Formats: sequence, structure tokens, C-alpha cells
Amino acid sequence: MTNPRVDFLAAARATESLLRRAEVAEAWDRPSALPEWSVGGLAGHLAYQVLCVPEVLAAPAPAEATVALLEHYRRSEWVGTGLDAGINVRIRRGGELVAAPGPAALSRRLAEALGTMDALLASATADRPVRLPFWGPWSLTFDDLLATRTMELAVHGDDLAISAGVPTPELPPETTESVISLLTRLAVRRHGAVGVLRALSRAERAPGSIAAF
Repeated sequence: MTNPRVDFLAAARATESLLRRAEVAEAWDRPSALPEWSVGGLAGHLAYQVLCVPEVLAAPAPAEATVALLEHYRRSEWVGTGLDAGINVRIRRGGELVAAPGPAALSRRLAEALGTMDALLASATADRPVRLPFWGPWSLTFDDLLATRTMELAVHGDDLAISAGVPTPELPPETTESVISLLTRLAVRRHGAVGVLRALSRAERAPGSIAAF
């Protein structure tokens, strides 16, 4: 049984260590491995996956009913859209805004947030409704939010590490398993169970891609 809070903290701490690397600061203004993202903007987007948690808990609990995790991704505007789609442009701009003070300031901000994170997580129940402003008119439970942020931290941590030319942060096996489980469920939703089964066991019959998004 995975623990969303333990997984999130493990991924968040790995992110904080990655952002402190000199190679990330040195590459800050260069293009990242992701099209249209700078290294700094990608670092800002990565850090925001942690920084958003205090924000959503400080806001009043939304009144609408929560939706299931896969339904959240079905509704998400950015899924399956191109680089120039308005939502993706806004996400990139948001990352650049978070990163604007520079690598040292962003690292300090993230370290400060992590310093209070244990107490913050303990203050929220697993089923507390939360919502990020750019999602749309629906909410997730707090633990489901943490699952989405953990996946973002793992995926974009790899993106940032590749962009800076450093090793991808290693996560605990349980955290990696929880991320892969979510990505697999999303891949099945998109490509069907048979396609994912073949990709994992029968490469000669596999579809060209089983990307989750």
C-alpha cells in the first residue's frame, strides 16, 4: 500500500536537491530538453509542484464535489494539446514567473516550504477537497492531489536533470512504483489495456507509443 504523503515528500526532497545543483544554475537561461521551455522555466514549474501545496491548503475548501483521479485527467485542458495551446503557454509562463528571482532564490523558497511541509501535511485530512486555479470547476481529494504532484515531480525531475546534464534523482522504490502505477492507468485509459499489455510483454505486436499523455 503506497502512502501519497510519503511519496510526495520523497519526490519533493529529491527536487530540492536537484535545484541546488550548480549545473542547473549554470544552464538556467538555456533551452531545456522540452520544446519551448528554458531550463529556468522548467525549474520553476518543477518547484511549483511543491509550492502549490501550501497555497491550496490556505484557500477555503471548495464547495463542489471531488472527482476521481482519472476523471481529473480526462477533464484537464492541457492533456493532448499542442505546444501553442493557450493552456500550455500559460503553464510555461507560470514556470518562468516562479523562476524569475533566479536559481538561488528559488532553491531557498523551496527549502523553506519543505521545512514546514511535515506539519502542513499532518494538518490536512486525506479527503479534504482542494483545487488549483487553472484546473477548471472541479476538485480532487488532498491525497489525490499529492499523487498528481508526485508524478509531476518525477517526470519533470527527469526532464530537468537531462536538461542540466546531471543524473536523474533516484526516488525510493515505493514512490517510483506509485508514479508508474498512475502513468500505467493513464496509458490504459488512452491506448487500451491490450496495447499496454503488448508494449510491456510483446514488443513485436506493441503500438508505436503507450505514452500516458
